[in-house]
Amino acid sequence: MCGISGIIGVESEQARPALEAMVAAIEHRGPDDSGVVVEDDVALGQRRLSIIDLSSAGHQPMVSEDGNQVLVFNGEIYNYRELKQQLSSYSFRTNTDTEVILAAYERWGKDCVQYFNGMFAFALWDKAKNEILIIRDRLGIKPLYYYQQNGILIFASEVRALLASGYVPRKLNIAALSDYLRYQTVHAPDTMVAGIKMLLPGHGLLIRGGIPEVFRYWSASENYSREAEGKSYEEIKRDVHELLLHSVERRLVADVPFGAFLSGGIDSSAVVGLMSRVATQKVKTFAVTFEEEEFSEAKYAAAIAKKFNTEHTEIRLTPSDFLETIPAALKAMDHPSGDGPNTFVVSKVTKEAGITMALSGLGGDELFGGYDVFKRLHMLQQYQWVAALPLLARRFVGHSLNRLKPSVASAKISQLLGLASWEMSHTYPLTRQLFPDTILRHLLNKQELLPNKVQELLAQDEQQSRKEQILPVLSQVSVAEFSTYMQNTLLRDTDQMSMAHALEVRVPFLDYKLVEYVLGVPDKYKYPYTPKKLLTDSLGDLLPLNIINRPKMGFILPWQQWLKGEMYLFAEEKLKKLGSRGLLDAQVLEDLWNKFNAGDPMISWSRIWYLIVLENWLEDNRIES
Repeated sequence: MCGISGIIGVESEQARPALEAMVAAIEHRGPDDSGVVVEDDVALGQRRLSIIDLSSAGHQPMVSEDGNQVLVFNGEIYNYRELKQQLSSYSFRTNTDTEVILAAYERWGKDCVQYFNGMFAFALWDKAKNEILIIRDRLGIKPLYYYQQNGILIFASEVRALLASGYVPRKLNIAALSDYLRYQTVHAPDTMVAGIKMLLPGHGLLIRGGIPEVFRYWSASENYSREAEGKSYEEIKRDVHELLLHSVERRLVADVPFGAFLSGGIDSSAVVGLMSRVATQKVKTFAVTFEEEEFSEAKYAAAIAKKFNTEHTEIRLTPSDFLETIPAALKAMDHPSGDGPNTFVVSKVTKEAGITMALSGLGGDELFGGYDVFKRLHMLQQYQWVAALPLLARRFVGHSLNRLKPSVASAKISQLLGLASWEMSHTYPLTRQLFPDTILRHLLNKQELLPNKVQELLAQDEQQSRKEQILPVLSQVSVAEFSTYMQNTLLRDTDQMSMAHALEVRVPFLDYKLVEYVLGVPDKYKYPYTPKKLLTDSLGDLLPLNIINRPKMGFILPWQQWLKGEMYLFAEEKLKKLGSRGLLDAQVLEDLWNKFNAGDPMISWSRIWYLIVLENWLEDNRIES
């Protein structure tokens, strides 16, 4: 796990100081080692967090035996040992997974990525071919940003490194503002900075003769497996259990102390239970708990820790403890997001306990239907006849409901009834949208907003899937979650907040082989009649029923109270500054703030917090609007 950076197309004399500034900007990602290679018009840099082969042999940039290839790599290749045996003709000098990438490239060229099981972003310079290959993993677990202008291409693991180069103007991407206001994030390939792009998951960038070409090598909607077709439920359960067990086992390969985040929910409990079956040492688990019963999952985490005999660490936080960490969490935010501080806190205390790598249950909800949206959108497919009713009649019913019982849920139903189409590309985008477009038009002071980015992304998937066999409905929702919320919020936040503490987080539920298989499972076997039924059934008696059937909590904090209390002055100041920029209507911002403080059910804390985060990020990064 590391941070990488590079500059292509700039003479070495000018590139070196810029590259060194980029590497320094991501020192937190890799405190164990650093290195740069600057030759001709290619400059590559890396910060190393040592996980596999802790010796100096793992130093990067790593050069191939013949000197023709130079590699910088962020992430882990979990099947590197199997690949090393397959590539036995290569003269290996280290025990790292980094060198396996060099050997695989020598054998298979850019197709080497098809053989990797892991999370990764890497850049490989082939001197003999005068080519540079930049690759990002299939699910987008590891980030890769780049900027291209006037024959120069700059890339890095974080936006802040690109800004540190001095080549990237600190200019706001105005077109991305609508996306952020709708979804508390900006969807790749766009970012909040003008000109900076994010390489999409399952994509690569090949630079030949100074000309970059983006290509795709994997897609969830196209590469799902049909192996489950015709199988019985018992057979499918056995397959899922085996795939998940092997996924956990692969992610225990490390030469450093490791552990697991344990909330006591289904996903983290499943990971810990499977770890206890395959780990060669006692599993260390970490749970953040609170004195306030309504926010604490302590009893569930403790029960799982006892069941699997883990070395359990319970970190009890008070609201004041958490409030003290918020400035540092905001400082660690490489790209603005409405989420993240929770992961910052968990990662901080885990790292302080001496852990360098931790497993997480992230991805379980998205893969196995853990959110209410799976049931809702599946139901809509059964009631398509409603969409055939006159649009005016549906809108009248929606408006009436919203007037009788104003709430966020009523507003969503009203918007749904007002849609011209109930295809997934129209219905799903409403589920994650914070403010309806009617409010955003006032906030942005525009009659027409830019097209909905989530709708565009899903429409592209729908168009592609029509050429192939259409995915089951629940799998369509999973793909929507993968390509929007999970990729652009959960995974990005997990990376930036964990790596702020030089902690590597691994996610067994996002093993691509497991993902491909589960996406191909028919809805009749995957529908969550009980919470994540296919997952829990596949685990057999691994988890007790009180864990499976417990209320879903997540990491809940009293943000509503904080913004009206201890954080009131901070929040108000940030909103006023945001209003003074001329990007948003200052009066509408003030009205939203006043409605929130008055207890308006339509204005929850999340609809205020991400606006505060935006202003704070703009200030910290000196972004001009």
